[in-house]
Amino acid sequence: MSRYGVTVPLSGPLDEQKDLYRELVDLGYTDVWTAEAGENDGLIPLVLASAWAPELRLGTAILPAYTRSPALMAQSAATMALAAPGRFTLGIGSSSNVIVERWNGLPFEAPYQRVRDTLRFLREAFSGNKIIRQYESFTIDGFRLGAVPDQPPKILIAALREGMLRLAGREADGAIINWLSADDVKTVADIVNAQGPDREIVARIFVCPTDDRDLVIRGGRYVLASYLNVPVYRAFHEWLGRGDMLANHWERWSAGDRKGALEEIPEEVIDELIVHGTPQECRSRIANYVAHGVTTPVLAILPFGNFGDLEAVRVLAPSA
Repeated sequence: MSRYGVTVPLSGPLDEQKDLYRELVDLGYTDVWTAEAGENDGLIPLVLASAWAPELRLGTAILPAYTRSPALMAQSAATMALAAPGRFTLGIGSSSNVIVERWNGLPFEAPYQRVRDTLRFLREAFSGNKIIRQYESFTIDGFRLGAVPDQPPKILIAALREGMLRLAGREADGAIINWLSADDVKTVADIVNAQGPDREIVARIFVCPTDDRDLVIRGGRYVLASYLNVPVYRAFHEWLGRGDMLANHWERWSAGDRKGALEEIPEEVIDELIVHGTPQECRSRIANYVAHGVTTPVLAILPFGNFGDLEAVRVLAPSA
């Protein structure tokens, strides 16, 4: 694998992770990526990484296109690109109604249009031009980026189904995907790559290095339920063909039977969507994602295995 990433920050106080970031370099990791949901913001851990471990490429997976206004998104991304010239990749996406509406109090309307328009606006903003334009989902009247990076960041789009996957391949530099199996990658990668050459496909791969399968099944049900009942992820897995397998889960969840709904998540689905087993088995399954079209695997360590996240990062490292 030419690239091999991990989700940061790791557990523990953020201001004490300098040595951990340095160790990632020694372990052979090439990338660190952040998520922006209910914990850390997506940029501050990367700012620290840019100073602590300048060998690493930095990426966001993702910054939601709603929760930062277009101008602020451009400023944030440009500043990060100036802090780490040539080493920052901007991942944006629609996020979900939970994060956008319920947590941030913003309407989750026309997500495809919002992501597309944000991408187009950012391209123009990074050129340094003054922008006066009415996009379909917002209007910009006179914004000009004051600090233009010499090396604008690549822009990737978080994509689940066909429309966003095509957009990622057609207008962006590639796609960010997650919560899918290695076999599912073939479906989504083909759509992205059909739109243009040399597209990057970043996959956040949820990993639990343990041979205690019962532990993974128990913990995995809770983690998966938190995603499968978000409308965009439900639609994604219906599109991938898991609708019948998960119908009983969704029915009981909708009826308010949370405990019963957890038991209705088939073990097969957990085995497909969470990489688990011995470290060697996990590395083999991660390699399958790459074989099926992922260009940059990014490990997201789940917290219920036999290893802490730092130990897991060590046993799954390229140098292990």
